[in-house]
Amino acid sequence: MPWGIRYKTKERTVVGLAFASVTVFIWGITFVCTKYLLKSFSSFEILFFRFVTAYAGLWIMKPKLLHISWRQELLFMLAGLTGVTIYQFMENVAISYTSASNVSIIVSISPIFTAIVAQVALKEKHMTRSFVAGFVVAIIGIALVSFNGSIVFHVSPKGDFLALAAAASWGFYSLFVSKINLLGLDSIQATRRIFFWAIVFMIPIALYGLFVSSDAVQTAGAVSSTAITLDRAVNAARWTNIHNWTNLLFLGLGASAGCFAAWNIACRNLGTVRATIGIYLIPVVTIVFAFFVLGERITLMGAAGAALTVAGLVISSRKS
Repeated sequence: MPWGIRYKTKERTVVGLAFASVTVFIWGITFVCTKYLLKSFSSFEILFFRFVTAYAGLWIMKPKLLHISWRQELLFMLAGLTGVTIYQFMENVAISYTSASNVSIIVSISPIFTAIVAQVALKEKHMTRSFVAGFVVAIIGIALVSFNGSIVFHVSPKGDFLALAAAASWGFYSLFVSKINLLGLDSIQATRRIFFWAIVFMIPIALYGLFVSSDAVQTAGAVSSTAITLDRAVNAARWTNIHNWTNLLFLGLGASAGCFAAWNIACRNLGTVRATIGIYLIPVVTIVFAFFVLGERITLMGAAGAALTVAGLVISSRKS
């Protein structure tokens, strides 16, 4: 099925839901992969290697140049900055200052930012009673899923602010993706160009990371969020670990190259705000996947939260 194909209304909805569902499912299990990699890599190293791998993979999938104007190039620059460099990096760093539960809950409010940005910038009417009611129900559900029987909520201004900034940046990314989709470009080429600029914006962080103390990244797993290690012994240990390679390739080729391209298609067929509502389900997918793969138990609180999250998604999707 061609990536740029046009569908009738019902077919577009089915195709959009299919791509969005697969994307949300894969994004929901990336937490497990990242959690494993943090034993050997810093947050920034995971981010950088992940998107360099994704960029290379997209070139292999579609080895053709994308010819666009400088005005259009600006959209890709802003999309790469907001949706990848800022969003992904701030989300990873936030976990260093606050709990994963806090980050999970705060980042999950990104659909409301997407709706606000779309309403202000694109004059689209998304802030309906159903949307807001569904948002409230979904956030309550996500909170229960994130805690899953262990209510430990610590207010950490720095970490919570970074998570909030990440959620807001996704709202602006959605705006730029909406405008990019109107150009009618191939999704793989468009996603690749977004990743190119994301990597360019990561370079200053990489240079900073090289100046971080070499003691910040150790084989034992103590990592600094921005550290990059050049230590031969450390690199020999982590780059000969087949599990590290498996997780990095999954994050790069699957969760980034494949999923970002699929997400752009979902946004094109469903509408950016409607597709973004699916982000509510990511914590639900994470808790279910962790149950089957890691053996982590699902409490009554977690199950109730999952049900509320799904209910919130349905309510928000109502047109009136």
